[in-house]
Amino acid sequence: MVDVILGLQWGDEGKGKIVDYFAPNYDVIARFQGGPNAGHTLYVNGTKMVLHQIPSGIFHQDKINIIGNGVVLDPVTLKKECDAVASMGIDVKKNLFISERTNIIIPSHRALDKASELSKGEGKIGSTLKGIGPAYMDKTGRNALRVGDLLDKKFISKYIALRMKHQKILDSYNFNEDISEMESEFFECIEFLKTLNIINCEYFLNDQIAKGKKVLAEGAQGSMLDIDFGTFPFVTSSNTISAGVCTGLGISPKQIGEVFGISKAYCTRVGSGPFPTELHDAKGEELRKIGSEFGATTGRPRRCGWIDLVALKYACMINGVTQIIMTKADILDSFETLDLGIAYEMEGKQIDYVPFQLVGTPVTPVWKTMQGWNTDSTKMKSASELPATMNSYIEFINTYLGVPVKFVSNGPGRDQIVHL
Repeated sequence: MVDVILGLQWGDEGKGKIVDYFAPNYDVIARFQGGPNAGHTLYVNGTKMVLHQIPSGIFHQDKINIIGNGVVLDPVTLKKECDAVASMGIDVKKNLFISERTNIIIPSHRALDKASELSKGEGKIGSTLKGIGPAYMDKTGRNALRVGDLLDKKFISKYIALRMKHQKILDSYNFNEDISEMESEFFECIEFLKTLNIINCEYFLNDQIAKGKKVLAEGAQGSMLDIDFGTFPFVTSSNTISAGVCTGLGISPKQIGEVFGISKAYCTRVGSGPFPTELHDAKGEELRKIGSEFGATTGRPRRCGWIDLVALKYACMINGVTQIIMTKADILDSFETLDLGIAYEMEGKQIDYVPFQLVGTPVTPVWKTMQGWNTDSTKMKSASELPATMNSYIEFINTYLGVPVKFVSNGPGRDQIVHL
């Protein structure tokens, strides 16, 4: 059986810590989509670690960690990450496995990403410029290089052919940056990648399932960034929802068990795009300051706002969420009152659903105001210790969504999670 952990908002929900917390209960942890635009933050023995490509179960040495075919892989980022993990005593050559079908990000993908974003002017989408979009475009365009191709004697000629295709597009943008240093580093890291465990993931994973092993699928970004169901066109380039587990790992839908959806107790977004409950006042700044809301991958300040229950209910629906994990509840500890977005006002109408298009149409949230708990929750270990006002906040969310909040994270530490 395969359980799933994924984000329900616009990313940055705290998936890394949660996967690390649940990892001891599983035999295999597998990333099923996304690329180095992900930034999953963990605290291991008091040391902060941000993972962009490697699954968040890597610090559990008895667990198998898989990078699935739905991921786009940057060999340079992977090498740096493996070195950082190895410095903490982890042998990645023992417990990290990579699907041979995983698509590779090459240096010209990064150049294409930058050239495309620059060409959009004020209409830019806020890309991380990691080459993710162009890499997925090559996948759907059937031009991509895959990890299995590294073992082919013709890899260099395949690389050159793809590089030349990219150059024609770069020329059309009049983009002239020199990427030769990036290419040198890329080929050095390719040699390292060849030394890792490259597997036929779909057979390997289904064999593990047949043996009764428990698998945890780890998502990246968030549901509202899904290429199909997110706030298009301000989305990522992959399917971030639970359906992506099947195509990103090679398993059937009947294997999916629990779907754990992660949501902050409030809401954030990095980059451009709709954000109905965004705050442009002192409270928004206070959320950013207390929550240290700066992107783990880009360092950009995150836009902050109150929780959006309309979008959250939508995300629960399309993912088939069975349990919710609420993170960063402690960030709300000092607020006397809390607002929750329970509907949208658009074009003179009040709606309680996510419309086809949120871009270009003014949206005013309808608020439900509740009493804050105004208490330090960071040292609380059990549900019985939580303030009554926090329980009321959670109960209102449970009723609105029709899906229960089962865990509350009340700090960055591994042990700061309360099971309700």
